[in-house]
Amino acid sequence: MAASKSRVGLVMIAALAVLPITVRDVSATVVEFQTVLGNFRVNLYDNITPGTVENFLDYVNNGAYTNSVIHRSAPGFVIQGGGYTFDRELPLEEIPANPSIKSEPELSNVRGTIGMARIGDRRNSATSQWFFNLEDNSDSLDWPRGGYAVFGEVVDDGMDVVDAIAALPVFDLGTPVNSAPLRDYTDDDLINGAAIDEDNLVIITAVIVTDSTADSAAGLDPPPNTATNRRPPPLYVESGSGGPGSMSLLFLLTIGLVRLLARRRIAWSGAHR
Repeated sequence: MAASKSRVGLVMIAALAVLPITVRDVSATVVEFQTVLGNFRVNLYDNITPGTVENFLDYVNNGAYTNSVIHRSAPGFVIQGGGYTFDRELPLEEIPANPSIKSEPELSNVRGTIGMARIGDRRNSATSQWFFNLEDNSDSLDWPRGGYAVFGEVVDDGMDVVDAIAALPVFDLGTPVNSAPLRDYTDDDLINGAAIDEDNLVIITAVIVTDSTADSAAGLDPPPNTATNRRPPPLYVESGSGGPGSMSLLFLLTIGLVRLLARRRIAWSGAHR
């Protein structure tokens, strides 16, 4: 009987130990992006992509995204941020990165979703940078190297703000910020060497948690990653940095040509021994 009570006690202690994790897994979080072009809310998928959301919220809670900028805009594709902050003058300052995280490509890169950027074809290399899908990018971002991890979606009328950012002209601020959207800045300003300041950059003044109730995502139904039962084509092209990667058709053709020439050299050498 004593041994039985002891086992029951151990089970209860174990249950209590995992209780906070269980509560965390079924919760959801809403964050608000406060920008110079307006604010918008994003509902995070805590239960589906818990590791990715936890990583993102670490940066949020540490204030890492305060005065950060949208440093990349590819109209009709994505806008990207979470990599740099602005402190009164250029160049932009890089946000200190935490260790990279394991990718959770469970959901599809459809319009209005937020996904984790990464380094080229390194699947588990995401740190602080993220991107918003401006269109349905499932064909290009769901499958390459395991796909890009979506972890939330813009809610209410928030895409009006995201689209307004994407509609701005882009300028090369120097590698790696070579497609930054700017406000009230023209090609003539660039030619004349006009300084770029906080009145031109798309600045995120803060990202804050506004709702952490367990049912905040109850009405959302995010589509699963489309690559679950799909093989990638043998040749494909990825472009850009962070989000979309680096493999190109030209690279693959070059490798094929090198191998062909190598085989010919071996054959020629064997014939002339």
